[in-house]
Amino acid sequence: MMHRAYQPVLPCGNKYLQEKWDKTYYDEHRKKVKSAKPMVNTTTPQTYGHLHLKMKKLKLEEERLSTIERDNSMLLEKMSNIMRTRGRIDNKNDYENKSLNREKRQQELLRVTRENHNILERLSSCGPQYSVKRWHEDWQRNEKYMENIARYPRSCDSARHIKNKSRAAGKTNELNKHESQERGGKEGVEGTGNEETKERPENEGKREDGDKPEKGDKHENEDKSESKDKHEDKQEEGDKCENKVNKNASQ
Repeated sequence: MMHRAYQPVLPCGNKYLQEKWDKTYYDEHRKKVKSAKPMVNTTTPQTYGHLHLKMKKLKLEEERLSTIERDNSMLLEKMSNIMRTRGRIDNKNDYENKSLNREKRQQELLRVTRENHNILERLSSCGPQYSVKRWHEDWQRNEKYMENIARYPRSCDSARHIKNKSRAAGKTNELNKHESQERGGKEGVEGTGNEETKERPENEGKREDGDKPEKGDKHENEDKSESKDKHEDKQEEGDKCENKVNKNASQ
């Protein structure tokens, strides 16, 4: 039976001796595997007594219990005293509030007030650095320089501006007069029938009252006449300035 015979891996001269040697080698290998030790220590760590039995914690707990016992004993004594003496207690308090830094705060307040007074005196005694009078003189001087440097007199521009304003005002006055005339014409047509029914003496009395001028109307007429004169003078000045400008331009 060739298939039951030992078949070595490598070629050899004697199969029986090779089988014996392989068997001894395998047995030694098994022994080494069984007796092998791990490279990493996987055992449980060593236990220490001071970690399981915490003396500090026990001491703190003992102190807490002692304080509780002492408070309880004091409370019991007070309660027994109250029971014996019918609950008489002394709740009077004659203590006055006292500040430890009162003097320091008073000194600081005096120092601050003194400094504020000094600052106020300095501010009230110091004079201004800029002079309004000097500013006004400089402005007048600059105005003279501008008039000397200008190509055309500055009064011409102002007169032209006044003339344009007067023209616009005249147009608006004409439009207002035209509208008032139209309204008056419509009102006259509507009121013809009503006027005939009225009595003549009443109309005469109203006319007499209307013919009498009032004092306020006199003053208003005088103001209007003065404003018209001023307006005409300004228009004349504007026309003169325009004529000068046109002459200079033609030259």
